[in-house]
Amino acid sequence: MDAKRLFLHPLLMVHHLFILCSSSVDTIARNQTIKEGQLLISKENHFALGFFSPGSSRHRYLGIWFHKIPEQTVVWVANRNNPITGSSGVLSVNDNGDLVLYGDHEQIFPVWSANVSVEVADGCEAQLLDTGNLILFQGTRRNKRILWQSFDYPTNTLLQGMKIGLNKKTGFEWFLTSWKSPHDPATGNYSFKLNPSGSPEFYLYKGGNQYWRSIPWPWRTNADAYNNSFINNLEDKYYTFSVDYSSVIIRLVMEDSGSLKRLTWHENDSQWKEYWSAPKHKCDSFGQCGPYSLCDPYNFTNYECACLPGYEPKFPWDWRLRDGSGGCVRKRLKSSSVCGHEEGFVKLSNVKTPVASAAVWVDMSMSRMNCEKNCKNNCSCSAYASIPIAGKGTGCLAWYGELMDTIDHTYYGYDLYVRVDAMELAERAKKSYPSLKMKGRLPIFVLSIAPVWFFLTIFTCLWLKRRVKKRSRKSVDSVSGCKDIFTTNELLDSNKHQDLAFLSLNTILVATNNLSSANKIGQGGFGSVYKGRLSNGQDIAVKRLSKNSGQGKEEFKNEVMLIAKLQHRNLVKLLGCCIQGEERILIYEYLPNGSLDLFLFGKKVILELE
Repeated sequence: MDAKRLFLHPLLMVHHLFILCSSSVDTIARNQTIKEGQLLISKENHFALGFFSPGSSRHRYLGIWFHKIPEQTVVWVANRNNPITGSSGVLSVNDNGDLVLYGDHEQIFPVWSANVSVEVADGCEAQLLDTGNLILFQGTRRNKRILWQSFDYPTNTLLQGMKIGLNKKTGFEWFLTSWKSPHDPATGNYSFKLNPSGSPEFYLYKGGNQYWRSIPWPWRTNADAYNNSFINNLEDKYYTFSVDYSSVIIRLVMEDSGSLKRLTWHENDSQWKEYWSAPKHKCDSFGQCGPYSLCDPYNFTNYECACLPGYEPKFPWDWRLRDGSGGCVRKRLKSSSVCGHEEGFVKLSNVKTPVASAAVWVDMSMSRMNCEKNCKNNCSCSAYASIPIAGKGTGCLAWYGELMDTIDHTYYGYDLYVRVDAMELAERAKKSYPSLKMKGRLPIFVLSIAPVWFFLTIFTCLWLKRRVKKRSRKSVDSVSGCKDIFTTNELLDSNKHQDLAFLSLNTILVATNNLSSANKIGQGGFGSVYKGRLSNGQDIAVKRLSKNSGQGKEEFKNEVMLIAKLQHRNLVKLLGCCIQGEERILIYEYLPNGSLDLFLFGKKVILELE
């Protein structure tokens, strides 16, 4: 009987070994092993666990890879910093219930373990799941207690269901670290981690130095195949993602080059294709332009760095040398100028908002106007953003302190409102900024109702035309004979010439910077109004009439001379004109302290209109 038992025992061991080698097994029990040439394969054949050598390396590692993909793609490595020499590696669940990797067949020298200890090791098994997660559990498959899992110890790859973040109670972190090289999976120089302070953000690090930052959560994406999620509860704060279709294979990889990439597997081409990556451009480099700056990655003609509204370079000379690391400071350093002194906000559209460690979620459901009011009432609030929150409308994120790492023209960005003083608002009212939209009450421009006044004047001129026809003809004749007036560079002295001065088109172009949009101060049905300055320093307002008015040269001259005769002390003075080719231009005196309606009706009417 004893001889029979001794004979059957080795047969059972051989039978077990045969089954392990010849069939798809996803689990090993206590005192069972995985050796060279053997694999653990998940139930649906999605993942495999076994020994491999990366690239040209001769060292052996225990890892997990996609089983159905012909190109071996490793997603997790157990002994990344302790390679095995030769083919003597053995993985087993030992008598203590721990999952241990040995570097020798005798299982004497452990090179890696799950570092688990249980009082009773009965029922301890290791299983490879179809998610790619290797778990060590105790109990039955239906009623199991997970003792350890590989998803808690990621290497360079994030799969769906894995986490990047931390456990608030224990301080335990989930993060990615790159391989040293394609031939060495040891811990590399680059990592991808959560910054838990302020609004959740994720950083790329080289060693201990930040070199890239995500936008604050929530992220705007146009992804159809996967869903981003951020969990923030009493125990955990982490990012994860899920895939909607089982046929779609997605992974997020921290590469040894320092690039973070989201890759998808394309079956038809049998290759991984890049879905998204970071960093992409110069402005992605963390703090490229210093604090209180705006970096534009698509500014190919000028320097990519600019200061935020209301700020100027801290070190102008360094700025000229294309070194913006010193950043910017307020133009007017007294902080009181932006607190209770008619300050406002300048809108920056579609930007990567500043570092959120200095930001606070005021409310997860608040309108933009209430968000602005909340920020304005706190003198420490330097900017705010109204961010869409799924199912809650918009949330209010406010910055209290330094504004660092703001990037322009970001595809998934938000609108940022930067706090500026009243003087900055006034300065911006006089200029045109296509990429910066001013928020607040706009000053009224000079000659805002000039087209209406001009129409009424022309109507009056037509009525009085016959009464002054003889006198106007003499004036026109005298003007037509003055050829030298067309070459003058300034308005003629009114004491010497009682009617009008005629300016050349070239003089007007010089005075208005070629009628540039920066000099444009108004627009009406009869044409555009520009501010100009003559060579003698005199400011003028230039009214360029539409070319489709249909007036001839002589008819236009007659009407201009009549307008000059009708000058009134309560009207903006007409100083001269230009008639050259198809151009019909009127030159008025410039009113720097108010518009025409303010001049005519006084301040009281303006306030009532507002």
